[in-house]
Amino acid sequence: MSSEAVIHPTYGNWRRPRRPGLGPLGLVGTIGVFGGLVLTLLASLISLYAALIVLVPIALLLTPLTIRTQDGRNVYQLMTLRVGWWRRKAKGSHLYVSGPLSSRPGGRFRPPGLLNKVTATEGRDAYDRPFGVLHHPVRNLYTIVLGCDPDGGSLVDPDQVDVWVALWGEWLARLSHEPGLRGATVIVETAPDTGTRLAHEVLPRIVPEAPAAARAVMEEVVERYPTASNEMHTYVSLTYGVPAGQKRAKEDVIADLAIRVPGLLSGLIAAGGGAAYPLSAERIAEVVRVAYDPAVAGDVLDARAQCGGTGLEWEDAGPAATVETVGSYQHDSGVSKTWLMTLAPRGTVRSSVLRGMLEAAPGTRRKRVALVYRPIDPATSARIVEQDRRSAQFMATSGRGMVQARAASEVRAAEQTATEEASGAGLVEFSLMLTVTVDTLEQLADASVSVRNMTAASRVLMRPADRMQAAAFGCTLPAGILPWDQTLIPHELQEAL
Repeated sequence: MSSEAVIHPTYGNWRRPRRPGLGPLGLVGTIGVFGGLVLTLLASLISLYAALIVLVPIALLLTPLTIRTQDGRNVYQLMTLRVGWWRRKAKGSHLYVSGPLSSRPGGRFRPPGLLNKVTATEGRDAYDRPFGVLHHPVRNLYTIVLGCDPDGGSLVDPDQVDVWVALWGEWLARLSHEPGLRGATVIVETAPDTGTRLAHEVLPRIVPEAPAAARAVMEEVVERYPTASNEMHTYVSLTYGVPAGQKRAKEDVIADLAIRVPGLLSGLIAAGGGAAYPLSAERIAEVVRVAYDPAVAGDVLDARAQCGGTGLEWEDAGPAATVETVGSYQHDSGVSKTWLMTLAPRGTVRSSVLRGMLEAAPGTRRKRVALVYRPIDPATSARIVEQDRRSAQFMATSGRGMVQARAASEVRAAEQTATEEASGAGLVEFSLMLTVTVDTLEQLADASVSVRNMTAASRVLMRPADRMQAAAFGCTLPAGILPWDQTLIPHELQEAL
């Protein structure tokens, strides 16, 4: 007899972008250092006292740039976050009230925060399927949402999983060639099963002439089965922008998106997405409504099963009231907390690395895991990989001992990335966000422990989104909120810091 070892494919080779500049200073700090040295030398021609007057303030301004936390933020970024929170709290922006009793015009329940100015319209693709389009007027962005029912990983051959991962990577690489695409978000939402769908499927089929024992068994199944089951939904939101200086009517943008929807769906299906379909404006509003008020999830499913839809509009998808605190976000019938990824799993991982994080967490009302992707165009990708390759080679030849060994590993990773990019692979920046919703504020402590256990099993380092819980909550909704487009400081300048 002979046996063959089963080889399980591994994945990885993601790298944190190397910040330009000297050490932790960044590009802006490095320019400040050299500029300060030049000014100090010029001042020293006058007198030593003048040189000290120039050198001391510059040193005091640049020192906070060298002090960084574990997730890479410097002192100035932490101060900006706290000052922004104090200003919002002083103006009362951390509170939100809508509806007829509020002072907002119209008396409707519009979503708060970053979604308050968003409007929803609807179009039809080449197969005459309705799809919702969310328009962000501040940034002039358009978002479409695709839903899918991914095939599970149980009883699936490793070869098939490897094919799915390869096709998913191909789909992500294709996003880099999508004209006008600003970003994509994959959201996996889990929640305890309410039992509404099972009841509507089973109870109407019980005939009056059925034996009493059979009727009792079926009714008991409908009553007890939801307590041990969960529901899972997967959404993919794609956000497009209009090029600067170009004016396009909303109807023309929707017609352009209608052409792209079938191709995007076919790519998701090939990558193991199962049955993929575009979400209508009503379905998007229902998802947002349930996220803000988890208690109405059963009512939404019941109305959809009995009437074929809820008739919910985007203007009524928001909560009646919200309260944002430093570490939580209270909204209608739920209290949520969001975590942000600070470090991806190191080394190689298997395809099931995020399985524990994506599964339903006991003791929570709802949980959403959002993978945010920022595609990079091919020209910029080539420049980035070559720059990382040169930096890795420089570090490998300038160190000794263990530093040189680690740098050699960086060289191999950079060389592999450059080879894959040259052969047609795409380059994307990604991050991960996790939102947990519970019933009361006291349950957040237990939810935090569950999140720590899940992230430890997935080898992901995460931190709470303190002082920006409301914005982070909106980013985990399938509404097209891109974090890098919502900052006052441009993304490129933030990278230079």
